This record gives sequence, structure tokens and C-alpha cells, in this order.
Amino acid sequence: MKARPSAKQAPSSKSPKSPASTRASKSTASQSSAPKAKYPDIRRALERQRASLLDEVSEVLAQHQDLEAFPDVSDQASAEVDQNFSMRIRDREQKLLKKIDEALGRMKAGTYGICERCEEDIPYKRLKARPVTTLCIECKTLQEQEEQARR
Repeated sequence: MKARPSAKQAPSSKSPKSPASTRASKSTASQSSAPKAKYPDIRRALERQRASLLDEVSEVLAQHQDLEAFPDVSDQASAEVDQNFSMRIRDREQKLLKKIDEALGRMKAGTYGICERCEEDIPYKRLKARPVTTLCIECKTLQEQEEQARR
């Protein structure tokens, strides 16, 4: 059984990579190619959702140009409430679009499906249910508990 070099020891000049770093680079290389092939259905779903959101945005922008001033104060107020509601929805859609783009970027980078907190694989069922997730169930639960404790 070989003794592992301590983290404080500098690597020797003969071998620029330690066995541990070679294993890490091999697992990183396999991770970078695996997610692309591993989640094609989720990628297609994200791309469809992205296209759908962009279509909705263009429809909303076209409708906004048709807004007119109402002579009745209550009609004008109702139109403003509707517009504020639409703006909140668009804000949420914009955030979702950003998350979709980030998820597609992680797929391209080969880090999709890996929890950002514990670096374990996120179960496929969770990815299928929430494709933009970055945390596994356990880490998400911990995050929510921490947020509740801060309130």
C-alpha cells in the first residue's frame, strides 16, 4: 500500500501530475463528455421552453404597443394594474430565461447535473422535474432551512 503524499508536499519535478490529480482530471474529462450525451431529452425540453418564452415576450411587446389612454379613470387604473401584473410575469420569465441559459451553458461545459454545493450527482428525476436546478434535494432543503432561519 502506497502512502499518499500530504497536501503540503510539492510535486516532484519528474512527475508534474500526481496520481490523485490524474484521477481528478480523468473524472473531469468523463464528466465533460457524459452530460451532453446523458441528458439530450432535458436539453431539448430546455431549448423548447426557451423558444416558447422568447415567443411570448415578442407577443407581449406587440401588445404593449397597442396600449391606449382611457378617458375613464377606472378603466385607466384597471389597465395599469393589468400592465403591472404583466410586468411582474415578464420579470419572472426573464429570470427563468436566464436560468435556462445558465443550464444550457452548464450542459455545454459538462457540469450539468452536478450539485453546486456538495458536488454530487443530482438525481435524474429531479433534473427532469426541475431542469434549471443547481442543487440536489438535500442541499436545497438545507438552503431553504438556512433562509428560514435568517427571517
